[in-house]
Amino acid sequence: MAGARGERIQAVRRPEGADAPAFDLSYVRSGPRGATPVVILPGGPGLASVRPYRSVRRIAASGGLDVIMVEHRGVGLSRTDLAGAPLPPSAMRIPAVLDDIAAVLDRERIARAVVVGSSYGSYLASAFGVRHPDRVERMLLDSPLQSTADLAIERERVRGLFWNAGDRLSADVRALVDRGEDARSVLDVVRAAYELVGPELAEALARRRLRRGLGLTWRVLTTYATRDDDIAHIPGVYEFDIAGVIAFRELAYGAPLDGLPLDPAATYAPLAARFPPFAGEPYDLPALTPAFAWPLVVVSGTRDLRTPPAIAERTARTAQDGVLVTLENGHSALDTHPVALLNAVRRLVRGSQHRLPGEAALLDRLPRRGAGARLPDLLRALSRAEGLLGR
Repeated sequence: MAGARGERIQAVRRPEGADAPAFDLSYVRSGPRGATPVVILPGGPGLASVRPYRSVRRIAASGGLDVIMVEHRGVGLSRTDLAGAPLPPSAMRIPAVLDDIAAVLDRERIARAVVVGSSYGSYLASAFGVRHPDRVERMLLDSPLQSTADLAIERERVRGLFWNAGDRLSADVRALVDRGEDARSVLDVVRAAYELVGPELAEALARRRLRRGLGLTWRVLTTYATRDDDIAHIPGVYEFDIAGVIAFRELAYGAPLDGLPLDPAATYAPLAARFPPFAGEPYDLPALTPAFAWPLVVVSGTRDLRTPPAIAERTARTAQDGVLVTLENGHSALDTHPVALLNAVRRLVRGSQHRLPGEAALLDRLPRRGAGARLPDLLRALSRAEGLLGR
């Protein structure tokens, strides 16, 4: 089956097990064949690999990278068993996902790879290093997700910006909540604006919402960021209904609310009744990261409010050979600044990753290409049309 230009969609048969039927796991490999292929794991769970990241793979191939992307079990081209039935919730386990990646490497006769993970994909990348350490040559973690306990860091960062800062933005957010606006929705919109564009849009949106009600930019960000009790399902792009089991059962997306305002745990709360309760993480990644013997690059965005910079700093600091690269960006450079991320990957593949911290400003200035990178420009255009931002 053909995918983007120069690549072919392939599949490896995953055998029947105690928790899962046999199914075909799809993947793509693109770009010139290199000595050390790069496995890229996107966020989620529920985000597909093959269809949404065609443009990213084209950029990677043009830069000489040999890239593999695995379609997550339960999503898109890996959604169903051999009879065409959706994979059951019992099949959704992180160790099984890690073994899927190893099976693709086996099929491609790859002994070791550079493993790149973004957001939830960074959890998979680190966990792959724990479960299959002999298969990792080097690693890059973008917006690292490391532990369910890091919700405390996320809460502190969000409230420090939007509730306790004592500035106009936090005052307007407080006023919105005090007058009865849904705090979860306010946080979702203001946080997304802050991450995607910056504090100037977050501030302008909160002020406009307080004084004049809804506008188009607020509505667009609500659609983008807010979860309700309907499970989002965009075939071949985002399919949370099955893979979301991992999010709740193993990563505590349904964490109890702490009773304080602007709780990030509220984002997924409307979906909690549809999924199994939290049963525990499969790995203690903060405790295991010091054992990583391979070169590690950690990429963090200054405006990342979902995996705040403190997590990335800890991860790079505790690794044996860790390098921290801080970009003027929000969450997930893979989605919002893929050219910068792929250039960092190229440095890592070539063994020159220690130059990256001094090149962060150069990476920032690279063109923002790719489907996800267009959203900030769209938001800027909408907000200017509404008079929220100057031209």
